[in-house]
Formats: sequence, C-alpha cells, structure tokens
Amino acid sequence: MNAATWQNWAGTVTSRPRRVSTPRGVDEIAALVAAAHRDGRRVKAVGAGHSFSPIAATDDTLVRLDHLTGVPQADVDTGLVTVLAGTSLHALSAMLAQAGLAMSNLGDIDWQTVAGALSTGTHGTGVKHPGLAGQVEALQFVSADGAVQTCSATTDPDLFAAARVGLGALGIITAVTLRCVPAFVLVADERPMPLGEALADLDDLVDAHDHFEFYWFPHTMRTLTKHHDRAPAGDARPLSRFRSWLDDEFLANLVFEWTNRVTTSVPRLTPAVNSVAARALSARTYADASHRVFVSPRRVVFRESEWAVPRAAIPAMLADIGSWIDRSGEHISFPVEVRFAAQDDIWLSTAHGRETGYVAVHQYHRLPYDRYFRAVSEIAARYEGRPHWGKIHWLDASALRELYPRFDDFRRLRDRLDPGGVFTNPYLDTILGPPGSPS
Repeated sequence: MNAATWQNWAGTVTSRPRRVSTPRGVDEIAALVAAAHRDGRRVKAVGAGHSFSPIAATDDTLVRLDHLTGVPQADVDTGLVTVLAGTSLHALSAMLAQAGLAMSNLGDIDWQTVAGALSTGTHGTGVKHPGLAGQVEALQFVSADGAVQTCSATTDPDLFAAARVGLGALGIITAVTLRCVPAFVLVADERPMPLGEALADLDDLVDAHDHFEFYWFPHTMRTLTKHHDRAPAGDARPLSRFRSWLDDEFLANLVFEWTNRVTTSVPRLTPAVNSVAARALSARTYADASHRVFVSPRRVVFRESEWAVPRAAIPAMLADIGSWIDRSGEHISFPVEVRFAAQDDIWLSTAHGRETGYVAVHQYHRLPYDRYFRAVSEIAARYEGRPHWGKIHWLDASALRELYPRFDDFRRLRDRLDPGGVFTNPYLDTILGPPGSPS
C-alpha cells in the first residue's frame, strides 16, 4: 500500500510511513518481517492508535492487523480463549458474552486492539483481579527473523514474563490465549464523596470491593467514587435507557465538551465549573454485564499522562499535585483518575513487584499540557513513579532502569530476539536504549 500519514486518536503523534501493509494472516506477516530483516528495514505494528506516546510510530513499514480478528477457539469449560491480535476489546467482550464468558478485568476504554492494549500495559482497577497481562495464558508472535513463536508459563517462561508487556519491541503479536471466567454482572455503586473522606477510608474502600476507583476534581475537595462488585450473571438491573443517555452521553460527553470549550476561552471559570460539575453529580446504583460497567464512553478528546506508584503513596501524591495546582495558577478542567492493581511478576508491568496505585492526569486537547504533565512527572518521581507505556512521559532508559528490577533482563532478551532493531523506533530507542547498546 502507498504511504499515508498516520495519526493517533489524540493527535499527539503523527508519522508518515514509507509503506502501510494490511496482511491477511500470520504467514503474510512472517514473510513481511523476514524481508524487512533481510533488507535492514524496520516494521511497526499498530492497533487502534489509542496510545498517547509514539510507541507505534514509524517512517518505514507500518503493519495494520485489521484482518487478524476473531476468536478461533473458545473452551467454555476451561475458560481458555484464543483471540486474534487485531480484535478490539469491544468486539471481544461481545463475542465472549455470546459464549457465556467474560474477561475478569478491563480498562475503562475498549477501543484498543487486544495486542495494543497488552503491549502497553493496560490494567483496569481492582487489587483482587489481574489486569489484561495477568489474564494471558499464552502468546503467539512473529519474531524479527520471521519465525512464528509461542510462549507460556511452561514454554519459555522468561520470554512469557517479558512479552506480556512487550512494548512491541520483541515481535508482532498475532494471537493471544486468555483465561476467561464465566460471564458475571457488576453491581455498580457510584456516588460523590468528599476527598478527605475518600482518602481517610481509602484502604477499606480498595480492599472491600472487587473494583474501586475515584475521580478527584481539581480546585475542589470533591470526588466521584465507583464501587463495583461481582454478582451472578442473572442479577442484572441496568440503568434505564434515558438515565444511561443522560449520565454517560449528555453530561459526561456533550456537556463536558462544551464546559471545556468555555473554560478554554475563559480559564478563570474553571474552578467554578469544576465545583458545579462535582456538586451536580448524583449517586446511582445499577447492575449490568461486566463489560458494560467496566467501560465508559469517552468522546471528548484529551491528552493523558499516568503514573504507577506504591499504593500507600496515593494520598501524599494527590496532596502534592493539589499544592502544585494551587501555586501554579494552572486551571485544570479534567478530573484526576485514581485506580489500583495487585502486584505481579511481569517484567515491565507497572505493577511489577508491588501493590500499585495509579494517578492519571488529563488535559483537554485544545489546551497545552506540557507544564502540568511535567510537574506531575516530577511529583511522581518522589514516589518511584513508573509511567504508563502508552501515555505521555519524558523518562529515558537510564531513569527507567532504576524503576524496574528486570529492566536489563528485558533489554538482553530484546537484543537476542531483535539484534538488528527490526521492531525499534525512536521512542523505544529512548526508553530501552538502541538494540545492542551497553546496559
């Protein structure tokens, strides 16, 4: 296919690949990669383009996995489901529901492809249930020499520990085997809560619920909390169609878009608008299929930076962010999102080796984000913050090595699998170092 300009969803990354390829199967991907390896060219696979970082950008060959979609194998008894890498999480949830299955945890956006979400460390919330990488039982991918490889906890366990959050640096994922669970309902209890109360009771809130998160409105002391707990699949009590439209489309998207336009034009109105928005939120309780509760429609375009810190550091980090906002004179219209995850042993997972709290900051796409995000980056550094791989940050390999105990193991594995840098790009060269560079 002829070259075309590629841009991610948020408009933060633009590249002009020399070639865009949409292979129809694994054999075509293997042949394409083998040719690139032979000719000294580079290849990057791209999913839905929902990453805010340039992790998938390339000026050489861009591979779209649009034809690698679907679920070729699903075992309802074991819960093992093999899904092709280009399948969107939205489509996967629908297919699983038809089979009476579900993923045990999801993030709040389901536009990503399975491979893209996995490669960048999508995590969701809840200390009792694993994020996406923790649900993976096996991976199939094409390595830099064009070979088709598989890995699991019993077949090349080191590769499996690295490739589940592989950043696109180890190969092109073509299929993923997930351990799914019987379909279930989430009972959602969502209500405003003063920030001080949410932080004072934080451990109890996180531990008492299957999935807990909250949104803090800057310039206020108010939050929206979300408590989600599991129930059998037959216990659904969904919102009425009108209430769902009112809350999730009209208020959370249409009205929010217009309030952001207003505060962009008149920034001094931001604290008052945030205060009104926080007070206007009403409590709601409902129960619906898990994937419908996990996911929220996000139609207002924004930029995002997210940091993973030890769970216990969340109150102090939020206090530091609030103090900076007060001192800086910046006006922040987007809520700060706070989520939680259990520790895992995946080499470049942001939750590697520690129970984790996540702080995500956002800025409306018509406003500059650099000053705000850099300040939050500096605050996160006080708490050994690890950046989300698919979101905006400025750390390089030397800084990241201090944050990940298995960082050099990952680099050595990458150098063995891809010594010529078939899958690298400037972003990966920054965060990992170029292939073959000294540790």
